[in-house]
Amino acid sequence: MELKEKVDINNLPKHIAVIMDGNGRWAKQRGGLRIFGHKSAITAVRETVEAAAELGVQYLTLYAFSTENWSRPASEVSALMQLLVTTIRKETATLNKNNIRLQTIGDTESLPKSCQQELMEAIEMTSGNSRMTLVLALSYSGRWEIAQAMRKLATKVEKGELKATEITEGMIAENLGTAGMPDPELLIRTSGEMRISNFLLWQLAYTELYITELLWPDFRKEHLYEAIISYQRRERRFGKTSEQLIK
Repeated sequence: MELKEKVDINNLPKHIAVIMDGNGRWAKQRGGLRIFGHKSAITAVRETVEAAAELGVQYLTLYAFSTENWSRPASEVSALMQLLVTTIRKETATLNKNNIRLQTIGDTESLPKSCQQELMEAIEMTSGNSRMTLVLALSYSGRWEIAQAMRKLATKVEKGELKATEITEGMIAENLGTAGMPDPELLIRTSGEMRISNFLLWQLAYTELYITELLWPDFRKEHLYEAIISYQRRERRFGKTSEQLIK
């Protein structure tokens, strides 16, 4: 039996998030510059998106560029931004062909104008697609996102539109970049690092974590299947006991 056939399509996570880690180490192992790793990672992205859509996953969020990544060498950041522009330009037609909608979360206004333009055009061109939503987290920080939500709610309190005592968890969620999306049930992190790196801090409250030693450029469809199969073997209790779930 092929690995894909072992995936229970009736128990798929609606939303999968991925921390794509290890591009630089992958390139270093091969004697190349870090940008070589980033370019080689495009195949991993393409295969992961295709596999998720084929299975029936509704949302796939990829941590593409964090706010902390701005502190990297200027040459690497510049090359990354250019790679982002050319990749989006090349892949938009494929997204439309596969009926996949593109969205972004993060402080995208901090991106170069060329990146913002490509993103806006791709989002608009794919807005009518319904098979799956691909979310790119760009210039993203979980703490930044929560602070933004707090500012929005605080502004309503200042205007007298809302009382502080009326603020609920639901209101906070509605003011995050992922508003309207289910929280991820599965988080995949490559390269073996055991942390969530300021990613979706609010949304990951009850997410199952899957850590693999594999470096991101080597990630392929079968590795996504393995992660989902691992998720499906787990008991998601949300604070309850196993006996309560049986009832």
